[in-house]
Amino acid sequence: MSGPQPIPRRSARVLLVDDRDRILLYRALRSIKDPYYAWYTIGGGIRPGETPSAAAARELLEEIGHEVTPASLGPVVATSAGDWIRDDGTPMRSTHSFFFLRTPTLQVDLSGMEEFERSLLDGFRWWTPADLRATHECVLPAGLADLLERLLGGEVPSEPVVMSWDR
Repeated sequence: MSGPQPIPRRSARVLLVDDRDRILLYRALRSIKDPYYAWYTIGGGIRPGETPSAAAARELLEEIGHEVTPASLGPVVATSAGDWIRDDGTPMRSTHSFFFLRTPTLQVDLSGMEEFERSLLDGFRWWTPADLRATHECVLPAGLADLLERLLGGEVPSEPVVMSWDR
């Protein structure tokens, strides 16, 4: 007999790259019950009736104070999906859509971030592809350095690249 079916959760995430070819990631607890940290791309859940690009633009504004239009994000360049357990024990199935966006280096503004998200957050950092390859810290999604190098080289995939869910 199997357990309850995972609840689907769609999210939109942004590979935000500055004019020095560095990607902005934030470090946060993987969950309240999991004392381990990981580095993540900017983004979050897609609300009912919201498009992935609209959700990504909203998340950029909420999480780092960077305002863009959904159209400026272009196509989805990658996806990842996987199962996880919410802190209350509920099984979840997340599906992420990733957008690629270049921007000048910016100052992170947390004033629009939800208090719960802020409580899990440890900090932000700009990473080069070499930094991503050299670190022993958990960076999600797995394989981010390879995708980033392709995008920085001007290769926008005709179909989204399927990324590994976890390391």
